[in-house]
Amino acid sequence: MRIFLTILILVLFSCSGDEKSKLPEMSAKELQEKLLQANKNALSKEKQQIAAYIKEKQLEVITTKTGLNYKVYNNVEGDSIKDNHIVAINYSVSLLDGTECYNTEGKPEEFTVGKDYVESGLHEAIKYLNKGDKAIIIIPSHLGHGLTGDFKKIPIRSTIIYDLEVVEVK
Repeated sequence: MRIFLTILILVLFSCSGDEKSKLPEMSAKELQEKLLQANKNALSKEKQQIAAYIKEKQLEVITTKTGLNYKVYNNVEGDSIKDNHIVAINYSVSLLDGTECYNTEGKPEEFTVGKDYVESGLHEAIKYLNKGDKAIIIIPSHLGHGLTGDFKKIPIRSTIIYDLEVVEVK
């Protein structure tokens, strides 16, 4: 996708006077269709990578309608988490290749469900959990940091894996 966008920018802003080097003009509709197809291809590839990760790790996950995958591996009875609850979690965040990006290192971080600026996939997943639960959450890029990454440790269009524990619910 990055290559496609780079080529597109070069084509749009090319200053070449050589008529032979110009690519054929493309209508807005054609461009939109090509971008849509490129996005579909990227999503398909990401789904395959997630499926391979799940198979390799032998995880029995639940998949939601949005494409989020999660596995609760320490299930604690209790009230479910809802919007506006403040939750404190310990977590590590990694990429599909195992590269760890972030880790609370035992110092829980809090956020307000449905309100704070965390990945939409985390907001969705946390509602399936209770205080004390431990889970692995596989967040596809469209529910994570999308086309931009986080400008720090998470690259563009990256699936991220949360291994988390819900420490507190207020």
